[in-house]
Amino acid sequence: MADCQVCGNEIYGDSLSCRFCGSELSKDLLSGAQGFIHKTVNLEQGRPVVEVALQKLNDAIEDAVTQNISVLTLIHGYGSSGKGGLIRLECRKILGYMKSKGTIRDYIAGEEFSRKSGFVKFHLQRYPALAKNKNLNKGNRGVTLVIL
Repeated sequence: MADCQVCGNEIYGDSLSCRFCGSELSKDLLSGAQGFIHKTVNLEQGRPVVEVALQKLNDAIEDAVTQNISVLTLIHGYGSSGKGGLIRLECRKILGYMKSKGTIRDYIAGEEFSRKSGFVKFHLQRYPALAKNKNLNKGNRGVTLVIL
């Protein structure tokens, strides 16, 4: 018995695919699988202009893909005006584009990251450790989770 490297669920016997996320796995991955990797990136650190924050977003996603990270939590803030900042809005536009192009699998807005959402339940089943995420059920508009 081992854990899936993609979603962290248990894989039984000699199976080469995860029954939860459907990932195809090789036997050598099964022997050393430790679960999925989650990373947090603070895009608003240093109060950058939008263009700098968006470049940091692109770099973080490229790095995450090369490092086999499964989930990124992006901290982009909500904006000092209380109406939603430009970094937040532009990040989500880019993430929508990346999803349509297949660069990322999906993303979850922090305000939608709730156990009540069927969409979120699907991702919690795929990545059970996300149930321990401090942003779950908080309605945090200043974060977005990216599923790679």
